[in-house]
Amino acid sequence: MWSMEAEEAAGRIAQRLCAYDFTGKTGDLPCRPVREGLRPAAVLIPLVWHADEPAVLFTRRADHLPSHPGQVSFPGGKREADDASAEAAALREAREETGLPESDVRVLGCLPDYVTVTGFMVTPVVGMLRPPLALSPAPGEVAEVFEVPLRNLLDKSAYRRHDYVRDGVAGQYLALEWRRYTIWGATAAMMWMLADALA
Repeated sequence: MWSMEAEEAAGRIAQRLCAYDFTGKTGDLPCRPVREGLRPAAVLIPLVWHADEPAVLFTRRADHLPSHPGQVSFPGGKREADDASAEAAALREAREETGLPESDVRVLGCLPDYVTVTGFMVTPVVGMLRPPLALSPAPGEVAEVFEVPLRNLLDKSAYRRHDYVRDGVAGQYLALEWRRYTIWGATAAMMWMLADALA
């Protein structure tokens, strides 16, 4: 059973997500426009509602993976043909990657779709979890699962811009440091969007 504090927080977050007027920028970086040919995907932004301090759950991808090895990310992946919705895709991927049952997630809403440099259109699904969590990360996909206090992630001034060059094209991305982890790229951008929505 959810506490009164968690119930109130869930209601407020859901309202903020519903009313979020996204400017099309993360920080001062413009987002890529939605276009034809993008592959649909979804991630779960899991808010772990500890009584003393809420946190966000992240995964670190296994080091041997051909795509984004060792990178910090949200549970998620591409949307399959039999996924009824982006929410269903995010919950399925979270279960497959971390062992989190779909029934343990209270979906609060979604952030605007985010287009990645690799050609995915990602729907960030925000969900609330009640601890304790009984997780069983998939050893072939996930090196570790960890939490970051929500208050650290809601501080938009903590996000820094960095330069990159991909296929000869220069760009910039956001990144946030927490302990020994670097949260960057699409994951940091979507987390910034949540911080902006909840500001």
